[in-house]
Amino acid sequence: MKQKYKLTILIIVMLFSHLITQAQFITFEHDGIDRQYLYYEPSNLNENMPLVFVMHGFTGDANSMRNYTGMNQIANQYGFAVCYPRGTNDSDGNRFWNVGYDFHQTETVNDVGFLTELAEYLQATHNLNPDYTFATGFSNGAEMCYMLACQAYNTFKAVAPVAGMIMQDILNDCDDSPPIPLFEIHGSQDNVTPLSGDPNNNDGWGAYPNIPFTINYFVEKNECMANASQTLPNIDNSDGSFVNSEKYFNGIDNNEVWYYEVVGGGHDWPGSWGNMDINAGEEAWLFFQNHIDNTLSLSNFDYLENTIRVFPNPTNNRINIETNNPLELKEIILYNTLGENLNIKSTNGLIDLTNLNIGVYLLSITTSKGTITKKIVRN
Repeated sequence: MKQKYKLTILIIVMLFSHLITQAQFITFEHDGIDRQYLYYEPSNLNENMPLVFVMHGFTGDANSMRNYTGMNQIANQYGFAVCYPRGTNDSDGNRFWNVGYDFHQTETVNDVGFLTELAEYLQATHNLNPDYTFATGFSNGAEMCYMLACQAYNTFKAVAPVAGMIMQDILNDCDDSPPIPLFEIHGSQDNVTPLSGDPNNNDGWGAYPNIPFTINYFVEKNECMANASQTLPNIDNSDGSFVNSEKYFNGIDNNEVWYYEVVGGGHDWPGSWGNMDINAGEEAWLFFQNHIDNTLSLSNFDYLENTIRVFPNPTNNRINIETNNPLELKEIILYNTLGENLNIKSTNGLIDLTNLNIGVYLLSITTSKGTITKKIVRN
């Protein structure tokens, strides 16, 4: 009797655990089709009210993607909302995103329209920030990210595909779209979406360029002016892989393009399977957070540029610093072109340059809204 009781309890626990992992789908009608999604919002949603879409792979599903990526736990840590949308079933009964695979030529579902309208609906109903809505995804979901980057850039402000590629047909029509930040994570030994691409459609998915070409395309599209490379710490020596990082920055609107090559990695979501040196979901969020920080920095720069006035410039003896709005001036430093601090004092926003040689100087003004640097000419 005791053993039977223990077995009953065990079965109840197992059933309860199963129910915990099976989330409730929400229905959203689009183009006359009842679509589904999962939504999660942590109690500590951060002040920027961001939203991240996480898309499953071919034959996958939203609930399995939620469990596979652990994105809810990452959302709890960093304070962003998550949506796991659900693809439709193709003619073979496989759940998919319609990115134009060669064997999906008769499929007509408009996933770009669905995801865009769903994002706008969630922004409105949950008071989320339209400027900070992002997308990441695995495999087919990653390829959907590329499609959104080229066709839904007004809604999705940055994308982070994992183990995906951009279909050549999508790339051909991407030139006229504005640039957005992009971050690809890809295994060097990916045997589903090879790093070398498939320009001749030998595998039957459709033609697509190699991953380095794709990254370079978005680097040039964003007009990134600088880059930095490093090998990330090999935390787990037993996973047979390590990560090389390439980051390109100083692009249009402070946009950046990141590329993590998982050397020795396969067709996986790092942190959940395969490489354990990084967590793909957390890395995607840090990339999105970096975009938020860059956007806020750009906004502060524009604010300071329009708020702080330095005159006369050029000048032969003194300059005045004037603000249009009440703004706390925390520190004012004048540098020469060698970067040396000249220890010039300001009095009520007035700086005396009488004792300085004729030439060019840099004036750094730090305020409660950030720091701005202006070139000063002494003649």
